[in-house]
Amino acid sequence: MIEEQEMVGIEKRDLLEKVASLRASGYRLVQICPTTLADRYEMNYSFDKDMKYRNLRFTVMPGEAVPSISLIYGNAFLYENEIHDLFGITIEHMTTDFHGTLYKTRIPAPFAVQGPEFPVPVPPVPGPQEGGAGTDADAGAEGHHG
Repeated sequence: MIEEQEMVGIEKRDLLEKVASLRASGYRLVQICPTTLADRYEMNYSFDKDMKYRNLRFTVMPGEAVPSISLIYGNAFLYENEIHDLFGITIEHMTTDFHGTLYKTRIPAPFAVQGPEFPVPVPPVPGPQEGGAGTDADAGAEGHHG
């Protein structure tokens, strides 16, 4: 059986009002997840009541803040901290803010939109001392005993 899903496009400015209305109607928060698009993020908030899902969606640009819904749904602070740490999206007024320490990542905001303000992160390449293969010159110097 596939559960009924409703997708509702909203404006970011209407988020708190819509979420408060869902809470008052008995919906539970299922998940909050951004999707990285070419130059922006699509925010998706999913709610459930009696196996019927309602999804609120809107887009934000890099650097644009999103209001926290953690005063309405207490457990939202975990999703919101995760969004901040992995996507670099600022969430304003979280009830519990880990200030970027919920996740330890090698690359800050690894799922952030790429662009002039968000260059593509390049992880360091391990050298010979870190278990890497080294260079051809290194192999030649070690293997040649004239």
